[in-house]
Amino acid sequence: MHAIVRKSLPGSALLLAIAAFLSPALQAQEDGPPNVLVIHREYLKPGKGGMLHDRSEAAFVRAFATGEPNARYLALDSLSGASRALFLESYESFADWEKETKAIGANKAKTAAVDHATLVDGDLLSGFDTAAMMLRPDLSLNKGHIIGTRYFEFITFLVKPGHTREFTELAHTYADTYRKVDPQTHWDCFEVMYGNPAPGTPSGATFVVIITRESLAEVDKGVKDGEKFAAELGDKGMEKVEELTAASVEAESTSLFQINPRMSNPPAEWVKQDQGFWKGPVSSTDKGASK
Repeated sequence: MHAIVRKSLPGSALLLAIAAFLSPALQAQEDGPPNVLVIHREYLKPGKGGMLHDRSEAAFVRAFATGEPNARYLALDSLSGASRALFLESYESFADWEKETKAIGANKAKTAAVDHATLVDGDLLSGFDTAAMMLRPDLSLNKGHIIGTRYFEFITFLVKPGHTREFTELAHTYADTYRKVDPQTHWDCFEVMYGNPAPGTPSGATFVVIITRESLAEVDKGVKDGEKFAAELGDKGMEKVEELTAASVEAESTSLFQINPRMSNPPAEWVKQDQGFWKGPVSSTDKGASK
């Protein structure tokens, strides 16, 4: 552990794909996204996912179940692209991230358990990396909730050097327009501070927009909302969006993930409000665990 409307805008997925059903990434409270989001990414070897990985990750959940700190995190399994799992951790600040890391290291029993779990889990992996990012409230819109969320969509934008201003203008165009099209729309935008969330692409000014969905039926609704967005802007407005896109975006990628409750260590508040969804980690006796 450790666009929906691309076809209407040739060459860009951009924020038209993000503008529906977006909410906080990982937060114990329901009052907004975290200021700092750390994402650990595990790439799985062929045939090493499913219940086999669930059981391996359960060792981390048990390691954090006793003693302090009980690090909280959310686990996601990929539904698109390479077979991989994400683990999301939220913090109020980078200093809080450092504080928790030091506290874990100071607990020798917990450290030993985590080290053992890491060794076992490593046999299932072909790669691992970490990215840390900071919330950009000025590029986000409204606040949402985590309870009831089942899917996460990540849209990563690599901005051309020297063209962050155009990207910011583009983001504001989407926010301003969706306030008219659907005032309930909300999304979270993060700026990457460390690490590269898009392997294989050069490092640069990188932004990650996180979409949360209760069901994939919301994707279908997003298509219709995109049509409303285009109608609101009109031809000239859409031409401006295309110009800003071409000027500011070097590359973009979109990935879909599903929450894996058995590999997660969620805050008690989440479990209390959605007990039917959150489940404890699997054990060696669970059916299929030895798959």
